[in-house]
Parts: sequence; C-alpha cells; structure tokens
Amino acid sequence: MSELFSRRVALFDTAESRELLRHCRHGLEKESLRVDRDARLATTPHPVALGSALTHPQITTDYSEALMEFITAAEENPEDTLAELDAIHRFTYGRLGAERLWPLSMPCELPDEADIPIAWYGTSHSGQIKHVYRKGLAVRYGKAMQCIAGVHYNFSLPDALWPLLDGAAAANSAAAHQSACYIALIRNFRRYSWLLMYLFGASPAVGASFLRDRVHDLEPFDENTLYLPWATSLRMSDLGYQNNAQASIEPCYNTLEAYLDSLRRAVSTPYPPYEAIGTRRNGEWVQLNTNLLQIENEFYSSIRPKRVARRCERPIQALGARGVQYVEVRCLDIDPFVPLGIELSTARFLDAFLLYCALEESPTMCGAECRESTANFALSVKEGRRPGLSLRQNGEPRSLRKWGEALLEGVTVCAGLLDGAQGGEAHAQAVALQRAKLADPALTPSARVLAEMRSERLGFLEFGLRQCERHTEWFRGRPLEAAAEQGFEQSARESLAAQAEIERTDEGDFADYVARYMAAVGPSRC
Repeated sequence: MSELFSRRVALFDTAESRELLRHCRHGLEKESLRVDRDARLATTPHPVALGSALTHPQITTDYSEALMEFITAAEENPEDTLAELDAIHRFTYGRLGAERLWPLSMPCELPDEADIPIAWYGTSHSGQIKHVYRKGLAVRYGKAMQCIAGVHYNFSLPDALWPLLDGAAAANSAAAHQSACYIALIRNFRRYSWLLMYLFGASPAVGASFLRDRVHDLEPFDENTLYLPWATSLRMSDLGYQNNAQASIEPCYNTLEAYLDSLRRAVSTPYPPYEAIGTRRNGEWVQLNTNLLQIENEFYSSIRPKRVARRCERPIQALGARGVQYVEVRCLDIDPFVPLGIELSTARFLDAFLLYCALEESPTMCGAECRESTANFALSVKEGRRPGLSLRQNGEPRSLRKWGEALLEGVTVCAGLLDGAQGGEAHAQAVALQRAKLADPALTPSARVLAEMRSERLGFLEFGLRQCERHTEWFRGRPLEAAAEQGFEQSARESLAAQAEIERTDEGDFADYVARYMAAVGPSRC
C-alpha cells in the first residue's frame, strides 16, 4: 500500500466523507444460453411473452437468439440488485416452457455453426444494425465463440467523492477529474485483475465439440470433455473472444482521450482480411464495415469505462462528450454453484476491490507494463492454481499467492471503509472468504468444478445439465407474486409496442442509416 493510499484512506475519517460510500451504485448484466431438456442449444425464437429484445429494459439477447441477457438497474445496495436479477429469472422461467438456462460460462452442446441462430431484433433500421453487427461477428470470430456467457458488474462511486480525492490538484473540470480518476482505477484493475480470475474463475473445462477443428493446448478429461488441470477461466483465455485483428489493438489507458483515440482508429482503419469479405454477399449485409472493429463495443476487454448514452449517441461519443460515469467489469464467469450465477459476497468483495483500485496510487502504464499485466492475466486464467506459480511485477518474479495476500491487505482496509459507512461486517466477511481461497486453492470455483466432475464421474456437459436441473427447480419452485408478475407482463407489452412503433416510423434507406451510424464517432449530431 502506497503513501497516497494511506492519505486517501484518512480522508474518510469524518462521518460526512464516510456517508459518501453509502451511495456507490451496482448493476448487473448476466448472460445465459437457452437450452432444451438435453442441454442442447435452443433454436427457437426469443419468447414473445418476454417482450422485445430490441426495446425491453431488462430482458434482451446478446449474440445468439438463444443467448439471453438480463439487465438490472443500478442500485445503491447490491442486495437489491441481486433481488431484481432473481425476479427477472423467476419471470423468465415461467415463460420458457420446457427450456431452461445453461448455468455455465462455456457453452452447452452446440449445433453446427450454420445452425446457431443469430439474434433478431425486427425490421427497423436500429434492429437491423444490431443483427448485421452480429453477422459480422460471425464472419470475424465464428459463431461458437459468441456463445460464451458471463456476468458483467457495473460499479460507480458517487460523483461527490471524486473532488475529495486530490481535489486541490484537479486543475481541470470536475467531469475531467472524475474521468481521470476512473481511468486510474482501470489501470490498477489491469494490474491486479489476475487476482479476480484466481478467486472467481469457474470455467476450467469445456465440451470437446466446442473446439472442433480448432488448434488448442487442452488435455482430455474424458472422451467428451477438455480441460487444463490448473486453469481458472478458459472463457477469459485465448480460447475466448480473440482473433488476430483484436490482438493488434492495444488501447492506452493513461488518459480518457488516449483510450478514445485508440478506439476511433480501430473503428476507422481498414483490415485487409475483412476487406476481402466485403460488407455484402449476394445483396445481403454480412458486416457493417471492413475495419478492424465494426463498432467500439466489438473490442473485448476485461473492464470498460462507461457513460449512459443519449438518443443517437454511440458509446464513444457519450464518453467523449461527458466523461466516465461508471466502470463495467466484464471478466466474471458464471458461478455454476449458485442459481443467479453470482453471490452477494462476490459483489461485496468486488466493491472493496474496486475501491482499492480507486484509492491506490496508479502511475501511467508504459508498453512494457501493459504487456506484463496482460501476460499475468493470461497466466492466471490458464495456470492460476498451479502450486508455486509466479507472476511478474516490474520485471521481477512474484508469487501469485504472496502478491494476492499483499493485495488483500489493501482490499481489507477498503472493506473496513465500506463497513464503517454501511454498518455491519459484510465486506470484511466477503474478503475473508476470498483470503481462504488463497490459502487453499481447492476452495476456488474452478477447483470445485473439477473436483465434482471427478468425484461424481461427470463430463462437462453432464455436470452442466445437473446444475441446470437444480437451478431450474429453484426458480420454478418460487413463482413471482401477482403484482410483480403483472409488472413484468406490462413491461413486455410496452416493449413490443415500442418496437412496432419504431418499425412503423422508420424512414430512409438502411444503407444511408448505416453510413450515418458509422460516421458518428465525433460529437453527436442529434
């Protein structure tokens, strides 16, 4: 822990400053594949009873028509966030019929690539651009890769807190200072997020069919399962959302503007292999453009700076115009041992971890440190539980366990700050649970997955199906109260009506709409 960290912690000695920590906000985005009774990917359309995937605020789809995404509001208490996620699940399970939700990050049994359905959002220009974007992902990365699921954790500190940190040194506007502080948080997250993969990674194995015809370094677990013995998260490894074009993009997180510039270049720079494909085949759109990225959201990162966009704004415009509002942590696997895919104690730990990243000193990162952080993360996801594993810090080897224990000292201080603001010991207890995992790797989710598969003689798909049945019983055994059910039904009807209205009032040619959208990387014109 640095001297700067100690000074910043001391700023919370007053009741007024501690009160600010009661107003952190937390939101969740949780993805899950719809599957049939035999754990095969569902090829049915998104259920109409759930509303419109284009306009519903809580229930949508991601890449595939079968890849559902549940979105909560940002609440001050993560317990409320999880309660909302629980309600969304219970409503959805009441509309799925014989289908259910796959409880793992790595996919269920997938059909041939051609038979994986791409998400459909209707005939409007906005719906079509989402569909064509996903068609582009298919030609760039393959469909199977897009069926990997995860949990995204959205987190913000209250705006009033940022002036408290180095307020006198903030020569620029409050918004610019806040953005700089969030970007500093992201730099520290890049330095230390390997720890999250060790603690929460839950995808050490995958069905063999997922890697058909792909070169890999996995080992056979049984005839239908591949794994790595010390892996924590194959989802976040080079088996996940990766390709050569993505590998060439190295965004700089030293300033917000540098980050935005790197994304602007990526969405504007032609990439010869994509140019060879073109944007249309036989008159049908196959991708939005032939650049390194079709849009900025195509760049996969473990954390993103975010700002709620206004109408007609792309994310890159919103950030450039008004700065960073919150961060989106994107590296969490679905926890297969809990029905919601994430525990409340995990959220409490993440709050303390992210607060530590915000308060700890965060010097700018040179290219060597960026590469070192990337390598540490990659080693943690594929070999994180290997006994005696060492990472690199400033070019020198450092034991993963010893470094993790040192980081948890600072996270513990931040947990104390949060508990002091909110009362109780929930955050301290959450950190204690993770400290135990550093002492005993067998307690990590990745180790528990493999241990249960071995002890019960289950392959990856059989383990997933067993957990799927348990979670299905949990949700279907707890139907929503009538008022909550009616609220979701009303939201579904309103979303369908909203999609119909968009389709009714659309004007102009789709190609012109795409051209305007692709050009919108500067200030909003709307």
